[in-house]
Amino acid sequence: MRLSLRFVVPLFLALGIFAYAALPLVDKLMLRWFSRDLEVRANLIATTVDDPLHNLIRTGDRGRIQEFFTRLTQDERLFAVAFCPADAGEPVATPTMPAEVRCSDLGRFTQPSGDLLQTASGPVFLSVRPLVGGGRLVLVHDMSFIARRSRETRNYLFLFFVGLGLTVALITVVIAQLSWRGWVQGLRALLRGEGLLVVPGRAGGRGFAGPPAELRPVVKDLRALIADLEADHRSRDEEQLAWAPATLRNILHRELRGQEVMVVSNREPYIHMKRGAEIDVWRPASGLVSALEPIMRACSGTWIAHGSGTGDRETVDHHDRVALPPPPDGPAYRLRRVWLSAEEEAGYYYGFANEGLWPLCHIAHVRPVFRTRDWHEYVSVNRKFAKTVVDEAKSPDPIVLVQDYHFALLPRMINQTLPAATIISFWHIPWPNPEAFAICPWREELLDGLLGSTILGFHTQFHVNNFVDTVDRLVEARVDREIFAVTYRGKPTTVRRYPISVEWPPQAELLGQPVEQCRTVIRRRHDLPPEQAVGVGVERMDYTKGIEERLRAVERLFELEPQWIGKFTFIQIAAPTRIHIEEYRNYEARIRDLAMRINQRFPEAAQPPIILKIEHHQPDEIFEYYRGADLCMVTSLHDGMNLVAKEFVSARDDERGVLILSLFTGAARELPEALIVNPYDIDQCAAALRLALTMSGGEQRTRMRLMRGLIQDFNVFRWAGRMLMDAATLRRRERLPDAFTPRGIERQKRVAGFDQA
Repeated sequence: MRLSLRFVVPLFLALGIFAYAALPLVDKLMLRWFSRDLEVRANLIATTVDDPLHNLIRTGDRGRIQEFFTRLTQDERLFAVAFCPADAGEPVATPTMPAEVRCSDLGRFTQPSGDLLQTASGPVFLSVRPLVGGGRLVLVHDMSFIARRSRETRNYLFLFFVGLGLTVALITVVIAQLSWRGWVQGLRALLRGEGLLVVPGRAGGRGFAGPPAELRPVVKDLRALIADLEADHRSRDEEQLAWAPATLRNILHRELRGQEVMVVSNREPYIHMKRGAEIDVWRPASGLVSALEPIMRACSGTWIAHGSGTGDRETVDHHDRVALPPPPDGPAYRLRRVWLSAEEEAGYYYGFANEGLWPLCHIAHVRPVFRTRDWHEYVSVNRKFAKTVVDEAKSPDPIVLVQDYHFALLPRMINQTLPAATIISFWHIPWPNPEAFAICPWREELLDGLLGSTILGFHTQFHVNNFVDTVDRLVEARVDREIFAVTYRGKPTTVRRYPISVEWPPQAELLGQPVEQCRTVIRRRHDLPPEQAVGVGVERMDYTKGIEERLRAVERLFELEPQWIGKFTFIQIAAPTRIHIEEYRNYEARIRDLAMRINQRFPEAAQPPIILKIEHHQPDEIFEYYRGADLCMVTSLHDGMNLVAKEFVSARDDERGVLILSLFTGAARELPEALIVNPYDIDQCAAALRLALTMSGGEQRTRMRLMRGLIQDFNVFRWAGRMLMDAATLRRRERLPDAFTPRGIERQKRVAGFDQA
């Protein structure tokens, strides 16, 4: 023990001296890093606001300029903004501008490294940037957060060195004690893996039959603890993962011990369609399919979907299964097709799902229609899919990914038959507020079905909040808004935000043609000259997608900017959908009439303003349009996410092109570098078109790089991986002994009489 103390005391002194010397260096490094980051940020802000700021300056409206600056300073780290004219005119600044900063004395702040000032409001960092249009932009960054970060860093370093010293001291004392008692030899044998099993047949006492008797009770617990710590660390280390198909496979085998994965959706990933004696393979126009198909390739599970193709029955085996994807890529997983009668499809799909729930959840000014017969078919089809899940499950505890509003009742039905299953439901469309959802006559039944899920996911936090509010308002359940969990019927459901994305990188065949070749091909295909500016829109023919508003914006552009007549063509690709619903047939007719009217209105145009293509396109054809267009316009009136926006960005490996994006999409919250518009404001959409057509290559590249970087980091594999890792965490918690849960502890208190007065 004396020997241990002689070593431990100098060790603590050395660590203390080292920590004392290291702290000032850490402060300097943090200040240098934050200053460099703020300079990069200042360059980006100056580049972005240059054009809109000088447009406002030319109007001479100082109030609008100050309002523009005030919006910029809504960022908590941007303290103040000012513009100093080049001609020594009167500057414009936000009211928060420190008195120490004056336009006449900016010379000492123009060096590349900026400058740190102490003002009455606290420390600030000043950046002065010359603008291309003239004048200088002054950005004052709040630096008070650095003091907080430095203080936190010092605390963490202090705790680290204390922990390090205690750990080393503990190890020293333990080793000394083990040496004193003669345990070193046994411990070394244990670390080498010897003696973990009794070695039979050894005589003379020379065979090592196991660890020392004192260590045997803790060996098993120690190994279990290490395994749980490693699993927990891996689950939390999400930021360090390179999200790819291999990552998903590793999560399944490592975190979920190779559990089978099943996907249930209405739409199938591949449709077999008869064409005479031939059978063609189609990829449906669906964001859900484009997101889930690469996941199933990675997980090699079972996909259960409605077989809707005219050639689907001819391509399945006697168990209604088919291996996918088709050659030469596959097979990687299997598809189990479920057959529906005409009555079932009419009531479940066209009726309750798409005439009832779809308009109910989308703010698109179409009245939802609810019929009792449709509801009965919806219940019947959900029950049929639940039976199929049970039939296809190879284990009592599969992971079932239930997709979208077609199967709101399915989680509860699966849970009743397979109570050990982990059910991850994802609602791909918006969730309305409680007042709107209460319109549905079967609102309690739908909520009961969804709350059979282990995890329930939405695209945005806004939709998560709406769902939790709806549950709180309409059913008897315990709602925990701190962790967003709902306990209903004694079973918890975790409600989370999981913004869906696209595959990254896109499949090689989708990027096979160079961008210049794609530009040439689509212009030749439509008899357009090589220099013709081209915009593209890609949707299903759905009234929620804002196609009508988009075409009116093109018309308004020609009214306001006649020089674009004959020089700009907008190609609208719209896959036919839900043609059995009258609202959809009427909408398609309106779009056709509108496109024809706009084209007839500008007879002087050498090239048509609108090219309307209402037909199915394969993914490689869609990517050809993405890569060959100058801009992509997404004007959804209400959308959960909208993957067209992300597909367009992922397709542009040339880092060119402009995305015009509706603010009513989930994607607008993730891609602020797009031109965000209100699709109901036709003049604003027309102005966005003009800005996109005149945007410089440098600005296009800056915006596209930022958007591509986000999609690379937050791709579809990360979307699925986060849900699977959350499922793994919940499964580990369920394996905890009941005595260590809050419910078990309360029971022990009652047994011991601790709750008695």
